[in-house]
Amino acid sequence: MLHLLQFGEMAVPVLAALFLEINSGVILIMMAFLFLHQATAIWDVQYASVTRNVSPTEQHVHSVLEMLPFTGLLLVIALHWPAFAPLFGYGRPDFFFTLTQQPIPIAYVVSMLVLTALFEVLPYLEELVRGLRHRH
Repeated sequence: MLHLLQFGEMAVPVLAALFLEINSGVILIMMAFLFLHQATAIWDVQYASVTRNVSPTEQHVHSVLEMLPFTGLLLVIALHWPAFAPLFGYGRPDFFFTLTQQPIPIAYVVSMLVLTALFEVLPYLEELVRGLRHRH
C-alpha cells in the first residue's frame, strides 16, 4: 500500500507538469508532494525494517528511486527559474493554475501513460496482490 501511495504522490506533480503551465504554484505543489513522497519512503523503510531484513542492495535501490523525483524537481526548477525564485521573495509568485499554452503532443502523453500503466501501476498492483495473499 505504501508503494501505491508513493506512486500517487508522484503522479500529481507529473500530471501537473504535463498539463499545466509551470509557475510558482505548480512548483510549490511539486515541492510539497516531493516532501510527502520522502516522508512515505521513510515510513516504508521503517515498516519494512521491522518486519524483515532490508539488505544493503535494496537500500541502495531505494536511494536511487528516492532521488529520481528530486532530480525531476531540480530540472523543472532549472528550466523555470523565474517561477521558482518568487517562492523565496525574488519577484511576485503566480499561483493560478492554467492549462499549458503549448500542449505536449497527444501521442507522447498517451505513450507515457500507457508505459506508466504497464511498467509502474501493474507491477505495484501485482506486488499488492502478492502481499495481501501472503498476509492471509
